[in-house]
Amino acid sequence: MTSTRAFAEPSSGAMNSPARLRAVENLVGPAGRLEALLNEPPAASGVPGTPYSVLVCHPHPLGGGTMHNKVVYRAMKTFLEFGLPVLRFNFRGTGLSAGTHDDGRGEVEDVRAALSWLEHEFVVPILFCGFSFGAYTGLRACSGDRRVIGMVALGLPICADGRRYGYNFLARCTQPKLFVSGGADQFGPRDEVSKVVAAAAPPAQLVLVEGADHFFTGKLELMQASLKLWIGEQFFPSEHPR
Repeated sequence: MTSTRAFAEPSSGAMNSPARLRAVENLVGPAGRLEALLNEPPAASGVPGTPYSVLVCHPHPLGGGTMHNKVVYRAMKTFLEFGLPVLRFNFRGTGLSAGTHDDGRGEVEDVRAALSWLEHEFVVPILFCGFSFGAYTGLRACSGDRRVIGMVALGLPICADGRRYGYNFLARCTQPKLFVSGGADQFGPRDEVSKVVAAAAPPAQLVLVEGADHFFTGKLELMQASLKLWIGEQFFPSEHPR
């Protein structure tokens, strides 16, 4: 069972009652307890026996990335609109999470611990979404994992602060994948991101938000719109006919 503290979150859109925000106390990875939040839809709009649960991962901790990042928050809100529970957590050594930063190695295990938590809590297929470092780390953890039936990479990083990110493993990843990047992303040049997506096993879709930088500054609504369209078409087709 979940060990949580309950909070109220302001309502949004057409939701008639407040969404629920719970602090998760029992998410534990190899380095120790991971600080985490679970957003759930209002009781009135939530889907009984939710069809999917969602994991959203944050950008690089050494750059100030946490689960409260704007892009991460907007992604969470988009999934929440579909009545899905969304788990966010801080990687090891970030916020109140135990451990120390491990340059993306141990963080892969943090993602796997979060997937196991969702699997135990909801016993339904999982959708993954990550931003920047969270996208890279999560794609590595989720690729080939049968629990995860769809993956989203926002602001896919190619080279940042001397770190080079490789994606050869995606050639064997057959889960549906959405990549949303800014057309002016300083850490993921459009030509290089396009090559990564072209080399990935299908299905893989790339959306370039023209004029947007790595953080989708001033373009967050367009990022959300792309994400919402893909979720609807891939996982709620009866509500979003082609």
